[in-house]
Amino acid sequence: MSIVIRHALPDDLDRITEIYADAVLNGTASYELEPPTRADMGTRYDVLMDGGYPYLVAEREGTIVGYAYAGPFRARPAYRFVVEDSIYVAPDAKGAGIGKALMQALIDESTTLGFRQIIAVIGDGHADSASVRLHERLGFHHTGRMEGSGYKHGRWLDTVFMQLALNGGATLSPDPGSMPERRFRAKGGQG
Repeated sequence: MSIVIRHALPDDLDRITEIYADAVLNGTASYELEPPTRADMGTRYDVLMDGGYPYLVAEREGTIVGYAYAGPFRARPAYRFVVEDSIYVAPDAKGAGIGKALMQALIDESTTLGFRQIIAVIGDGHADSASVRLHERLGFHHTGRMEGSGYKHGRWLDTVFMQLALNGGATLSPDPGSMPERRFRAKGGQG
């Protein structure tokens, strides 16, 4: 079965909301306890789109089976070259390479936009976590762990931080033509 990775559209939000609701209710990757509404997910989508961030979906036989996006790591302007990734795959599509395809496309798009670092903040990030293993396979390295930082489903969860350098990472000066720098300058910022 062929997987198509494409940019998410507003019409995809019903299915994206379903996939995320399952992750909230049954998983530990998200520390939300109640699934957001379709309207909430629409607002989140709009914020990312307005910011120029990549938001992708994976389709199999015309059905969305996963999604991934990169958003701001932190709001302070000095963080403008750093994005945080989020990725969720439908329960019946896990283990089929969809997460890897989505993450590779997200890395590629984040690189093209001129970002310098992608941060993964992985809830319940134990060593054999599928998300930790996926990020390791894609070249992310471990940068930290917060022990007992979340409590969900009756247990304490650790949060793992992983990082991948893009476009030379911190070894080169910022590219003035990159999307994050152009948006910053357009708002009157000076580096």
